[in-house]
Amino acid sequence: MENKKVMLTADRPTGKLHIGHYVGSLRRRVELQNSNQFDECYVMIADTQALTDNAGNIQKVKDNIIEVALDYLSVGIDPTKTTIFVQSRIPELFELTCYYLDLVTLSRLERNPTVKAEVAQKQFGESIPAGFLCYPVSQAADITAFDTTVVPAGEDQSPMIEQCSEIVHKFNSMYGETLVNPTIALPEKESCKRLPGTDGKAKMSKSIGNCIYLSDDSKTVTKKVMTMFTDPTHLKITDKGHTKDNPVFIYLDAFCKDDDFQKFLPDFKNLDELKHQYEEGGLGDVTVKKFLADVLNETLEPFRIKRKEYEKNIPEVYRILEEGSKKAEAKAHETVLRVRRALSVNYFEDTKFIEKQAKAYKKKIADEEKLAAYLAKQKKN
Repeated sequence: MENKKVMLTADRPTGKLHIGHYVGSLRRRVELQNSNQFDECYVMIADTQALTDNAGNIQKVKDNIIEVALDYLSVGIDPTKTTIFVQSRIPELFELTCYYLDLVTLSRLERNPTVKAEVAQKQFGESIPAGFLCYPVSQAADITAFDTTVVPAGEDQSPMIEQCSEIVHKFNSMYGETLVNPTIALPEKESCKRLPGTDGKAKMSKSIGNCIYLSDDSKTVTKKVMTMFTDPTHLKITDKGHTKDNPVFIYLDAFCKDDDFQKFLPDFKNLDELKHQYEEGGLGDVTVKKFLADVLNETLEPFRIKRKEYEKNIPEVYRILEEGSKKAEAKAHETVLRVRRALSVNYFEDTKFIEKQAKAYKKKIADEEKLAAYLAKQKKN
């Protein structure tokens, strides 16, 4: 294995990406991509994983491949620096998944906190699709196929990286040093680790409909912000308010900069001053929400412009995905060959083993012929 620094991340194509994806991992991906710290960067559209709970709605997944690709390109994922590819186009990932499934128990999969939370959210009950329960193993295959060293992701993905590390450790201890052990790169700001929904729910989710999408126009963003959940005890401007666990202020923590105040809210120098005034009373929710809407729209406007440019040439976007998938498959194939050697299932490539077996069988045949000749001679006598 070469000692390279490799970054890989992924998203399920079940809808357009939202600002939770952006602060949770997309923004960090772009920073790391442009940092020149990595020898290789990969971003995967995880369509196979999306099918684990959308098997009856394949068109949804198919339609959203392009939506996720457009979101990637609009925020600054550069196909000349990062390989963007589609999971289902890499058959080596499924071979690795099969090998890794033998190293994981059913009870361990059921204990995975991320899986448990998603099973509860999707209300599977006793009818959990096997593919869904096993998707942490599939994720381990995705990560290890590219010798990934760093996975930029939100905090909810920590259990998945932990399980991947367990699989890597077990494989290497049983079959020799073969796989690279990854680490997770969490958002640096606490507020970015998990952005709540606009309704105050713990997580922004497409299925719940509490998202602000990267591709939302300015009017839609403003409308969603103005209806956001805030502090239920802050009924009048004069009331003292709470900024902790207040979605509006969590979003401001994640997005606003000091110079945003000069542009949109010059009465305050920075977010600390704004928080202090809100907590002391005398600052209304409408003022804070209007400021947040301005901040978000300024952040998203360059993405909207870039997205519209790519929307003019959709065949070119698919070409980027196709070329990226070919490149990704070549890399994954190298890993699979290494894994097959470690598992000793490289039957046709292991010429030394074939020669050894050939010699053994030649000796066996010679011994049998020698014995037959001896027995025949004894019979004559």
